[in-house]
Amino acid sequence: MQHLVAITLLLIMCTPVANSATAESSSSCLPKDVQLKSLVQEPPTDAQAKPLTVEQKLIAVKAKCKNGKLVDRAGKEIRFVHLIGCWGNPPEDYQEQLDRQQKELKRLREKYTVIEISCTQGDAKEIH
Repeated sequence: MQHLVAITLLLIMCTPVANSATAESSSSCLPKDVQLKSLVQEPPTDAQAKPLTVEQKLIAVKAKCKNGKLVDRAGKEIRFVHLIGCWGNPPEDYQEQLDRQQKELKRLREKYTVIEISCTQGDAKEIH
């Protein structure tokens, strides 16, 4: 029984820091226009019932602040892109704007881990 208690205590002491602490520590490197509760544009999955937040995405990629830059678990720098396209009445050149943004996203993905911030943020207040 004493061995079981000792092993349990050892496991607790060796457990990594909580995920929220990781996101909080990486938040010091967040750009000023990005909030932890901002919604991320992700393809929906069956397991994902709620929209994903920046905080959850940072936890998923094991982000950390290194030399003043936000990097993922592999040390690749993270960049944030605010998506366009939530127009009530789209501009005449909306398709060209969307195409330019897709080209820019493709270029950024070659060098960085890109987190896309959804242009619809209405549900962000409801996520805790």
